[in-house]
Amino acid sequence: MTGENFLTDNPELYEQQFPDPGRTAARFVDDLVRRFAHRVGTAPRLLDVGCGTGRDAGHLATLGYTATGLDTSMPMLTYARRRHPSVRFLRADLRNFDLADRFDVITCLDSALLYCHRNADLTSFLSCCHRQLRPGGLLLAEMRNGAFFLGNTELLDGPRTRTVLWRDVRYTSETRLWIDHREQLLRRERVWTWPACPEPLVQTSAWRLLFPAELRHLLDTAGFDVVALFDTPGPRTDPPWQPGATLSSALTGDRLHLVARRRDDAA
Repeated sequence: MTGENFLTDNPELYEQQFPDPGRTAARFVDDLVRRFAHRVGTAPRLLDVGCGTGRDAGHLATLGYTATGLDTSMPMLTYARRRHPSVRFLRADLRNFDLADRFDVITCLDSALLYCHRNADLTSFLSCCHRQLRPGGLLLAEMRNGAFFLGNTELLDGPRTRTVLWRDVRYTSETRLWIDHREQLLRRERVWTWPACPEPLVQTSAWRLLFPAELRHLLDTAGFDVVALFDTPGPRTDPPWQPGATLSSALTGDRLHLVARRRDDAA
């Protein structure tokens, strides 16, 4: 049995599989905005690209942001609209979106950017972000770090198993990662089983592997200045992010965190 959207079709299970009870990801974004934004009013306009369940945009709205979420999954958007009525949620592809609004901040978290597998996809996404941001606005992204896999097999040495309880049913996932060198992709196979499942459910996906210098070049070409590029701390690092933490630019960790500023066209 195969499928591609098991988690996105079941948003509650998604949040059980990837909990964030302390809203660390949203607070991480707020900290970066406070550190690096030049001109932000009392209700910064924020667009969360790849918003998923709306958890991050919803919490940022409680912190005073005027938040909009963007995703392609209708089950995720339906769930997000029900849970976070103060946030506007829209359906659009991150490679091709054009909104009437202009934003102070655009976020793209948890490797959503890396679903842009081709160079044309990446440049299209960055072009959209440039168009949607006001001059001086921030693009914040969090993703896997391609440089981590240069000689490091820590995440590739074997499958990882996780069991989560949802609606009194135990769902077990076994995840395997491997590198597709020709396509510069990190591929993933996740196999789900649960007691009533007649046969395993196989879910496949892939992320583009981006290296720091490559990312800097793409951003510069798209009209952005990189103001921070660091591996730790972040919402999915060990140790996790804490307010006021020092940012490490060693770039050897599994995660890569980006703060880029849209250049002023008139400058």
